[in-house]
Amino acid sequence: MNKTIIININGIVFHIEEDAYEVLKNYMTDVKRHFMNSDDSLEITTDIENRIAEMFNELLANEHKQVIVEQDVKSVIEQMGTVADFEKSEQDTEPSFANTYYNNGATRRLFRDPDDHLIAGVCSGIANYFDMDVVWIRLAFALIVLAGGTGIILYIILWIVIPKAVTRADRMVMKGEKLNLQGFKKNFEEEMGSIHDNFSNFKQEAKPFVYKTRDFIGDFFYHLGTFFNGAGKVLLKLIGLFILLSCFGGLIFFIVAFVALLGFGQFAPFHDMPYGLLRHHHPEYIYTAGFVVITVPLVSIILLTLKGIFNTGSISRSAGTTILVIWLFAIAVFVYDVTRIAADFSSSASYSETINLKPVKSNTYYLKLNDLKYFTAEDSARLNIKSLAPNMRITDDEDNDFAHYHQRVNLIIEKSDIDQPVLEESYHARGRTYDAALANSRNIKYIFTQQDSLIKFDQRFYPKNEELWHEEEVSLTLKLPMNAKIIIDRELSNIANVNVNECNELNKRDGNKLTEATFIMTDNGLQCKVDTLVTDTVLTKHLSSDSIKKLKK
Repeated sequence: MNKTIIININGIVFHIEEDAYEVLKNYMTDVKRHFMNSDDSLEITTDIENRIAEMFNELLANEHKQVIVEQDVKSVIEQMGTVADFEKSEQDTEPSFANTYYNNGATRRLFRDPDDHLIAGVCSGIANYFDMDVVWIRLAFALIVLAGGTGIILYIILWIVIPKAVTRADRMVMKGEKLNLQGFKKNFEEEMGSIHDNFSNFKQEAKPFVYKTRDFIGDFFYHLGTFFNGAGKVLLKLIGLFILLSCFGGLIFFIVAFVALLGFGQFAPFHDMPYGLLRHHHPEYIYTAGFVVITVPLVSIILLTLKGIFNTGSISRSAGTTILVIWLFAIAVFVYDVTRIAADFSSSASYSETINLKPVKSNTYYLKLNDLKYFTAEDSARLNIKSLAPNMRITDDEDNDFAHYHQRVNLIIEKSDIDQPVLEESYHARGRTYDAALANSRNIKYIFTQQDSLIKFDQRFYPKNEELWHEEEVSLTLKLPMNAKIIIDRELSNIANVNVNECNELNKRDGNKLTEATFIMTDNGLQCKVDTLVTDTVLTKHLSSDSIKKLKK
């Protein structure tokens, strides 16, 4: 069992065995001692440390391990070269080292050269990669630009794709120089010599205008990029804040909806949901599964936004896997329940029935909405209805949203082709099969009554034994003889295609006080009967001349 310690190389933390650390420490001590008399020993040793840190990172990543052992340190030292070997090479009097230094077979990489550039250093980087004069590369780009302008697009693409040589190691690899002790010292000496030559010639020659322009444009875009970099971070944080607020708002909304659905069975913003249907299918399972399906992505977006924008912590992999499994299970439960319910609506069937009504000698009919409560035989026995007083009325004023929206009927009043008043009833329903759909439509119970000229319609139908809702529909068509006078109660407008208030306004009557209006059956269908005292000017605004003549007769 070896002792492991933690070291920091240029800001990067490594776990290293104690024996390996001693080898690395002795090596760096020898390196610093050798370069201590150089012009800038700190920069050279820093660059060497950076390279060693990069090599350690690559080694750990390739071998999928976390601790540096002694063999790893010796391998890195072998690649970098020992100080003793380096000193021996310096003492060698043969000039072969200086002449063959750049032809040592080192692998080149493509970078943009920041030291020799007119715009972004793309051309000089390509020239270094192919070991040729940069003038020819720039000339080639100039010819491509003059030929068709595609050179500009190509240059911009290469500018974006090719990375910039930032560190000394990048610049050395760009030129094919080995990343070892000899290479670092050689590169540094050349860099210092180049700087010395530039300062010596600064007073003798001025920069060409193109280079001044280049530096100005480069500095301008550098500062502009710095500005947009800061502004971009602020914009990203604002976008992240907006996403967080939206997700938190949605999360709170669905939590309130979930509690309301479990506690009260309904939620006002979801008023279109068929709560009466769901109550037969374990709605708590559907609500819970739907809540998990919606909220897990919201929570995930919140956590990812906090981590990406504000650099907060994240959940562990095991916890994330557990949440994912729960989310997938909730999706399966929700899809299964919804599919099972949808299967009950796969087929449809309908049937119609025609009922002959009793004709009235006066040819006048009163249509009203029945407000009495309908009870089945079982309900009557259970509630002991027969024991109630004869003059007692039980009205149908139940506040049932499901019945109000899904059990209503539609009444259409048309002209009959015969003198006999007729009521056509059409029943429609859905089911898992056609036979089931037809049985569901036949189970619909609808009540209407006729007492001489008074016809009353219920505002909703009644399924058999409060069975499941299968999209039942009841359509009524009341056909009355020609010239029949129909007095319609205002409450019947809830199910009929008539507008009592508009008819009263046409007759200059107060619609708030009158609860009914008189209509007449014409060749054009049901029309409001207009009082003959109403001026023709008012009539012409609403009816045709033929209809006015017929109404005045």
